Amino acid sequence: MTNQEIIKDLVARKESLRKYLDIDNTTAWIAEEEKKTEAADFWSDPKEAQKIVKGINSRKSWVTAFHDVDNSCGDLEVMGEFFDAGDATEEELTNQIAITQKKVEDLEFKNMLRSDSDRLDAVLSINAGAGGVEAQDWAEMLMRMYIRYAETHGYRVAISNSLDGEGAGIKSCTLQIEGEFAYGYLKSETGVHRLVRVSPFNAQGKRMTSFTSVSVTPLIDDTIEVVVDMSRLSWDTFRSGGAGGQNVNKVESGVRLRYQYKDPYTGEEEEILIENTETRDQPKNKENAMRLLRSQLYDREMKHRMEEQAKIKASQKKIEWGSQIRSYVMDDRRVKDHRTGYQTSDVAGVMDGHIDEFIKAYLMQFGAEG
Repeated sequence: MTNQEIIKDLVARKESLRKYLDIDNTTAWIAEEEKKTEAADFWSDPKEAQKIVKGINSRKSWVTAFHDVDNSCGDLEVMGEFFDAGDATEEELTNQIAITQKKVEDLEFKNMLRSDSDRLDAVLSINAGAGGVEAQDWAEMLMRMYIRYAETHGYRVAISNSLDGEGAGIKSCTLQIEGEFAYGYLKSETGVHRLVRVSPFNAQGKRMTSFTSVSVTPLIDDTIEVVVDMSRLSWDTFRSGGAGGQNVNKVESGVRLRYQYKDPYTGEEEEILIENTETRDQPKNKENAMRLLRSQLYDREMKHRMEEQAKIKASQKKIEWGSQIRSYVMDDRRVKDHRTGYQTSDVAGVMDGHIDEFIKAYLMQFGAEG
């Protein structure tokens, strides 16, 4: 590609990001939400206030990142014009292309992590395959690799449980890795990892192959905050029927709650109707109806989370010894991912947790599917 073709391609990719990230609408949304923070009583409900601020900051990070890419593309177009006019050197243009290309690629990469589950903490399980001590040693090497990866990225990592191997290594372990986007980045590691090396546990110094399976799932928060939008709620009252004396028929103690529910995930709307005549006290019946409404909203959120978990598990590759996702060939100084074709000769770096390029290659190729 010529320099002009490269510039044109980067600008087109930038405009695609503008559309995918919905920058114009997001910017307008941020402005409206920031107006709320200027209200005198904004912090009267600290929990709700923090939720709003967190939402603003999260979306702002995307807008800021896009504007950085937008400005860099603008600088690149100007540099291209200077170069054509003879006012800039090819080295200056090449440097600006490299800077802009990296910014565009980084934002495209981050755009692969837009699923709700991507932001969650991760639970990473490692299980040694058949092969005795050699496989168990390989499982421990992988455990160290992921711990080093987590530490390098500022994640908090804890070993939930670990089963020692017989003689060396581990048979299995579970790591809990806490930090923003921990699951989003590490979900690419699910599958079978294959090691080929001259085994230190083999007296004849033979080259051996070992397999270890890795499974990564998001750590779902059990706490569900049920928010009732009071502007969507209305009440009717009516006389309770049945036994209970004259008061039941004369006083409108029965309540009918109507809630215009909007599914936060699909946008679909429906009316939730709840009637309550438990007591002769209308305020108590209203309280009971609200309790039932919250229970329904809680149940809907739980069902959504369970469906999301089912989708995640269904999308994960079935772990079989014939389904290797990556091979680590120590003697040939090569680590290769079989899904993306990405490989490196820096075996020592990979085993020390430097697996970012493998993760990036996977997300850029398959991120939209998971």
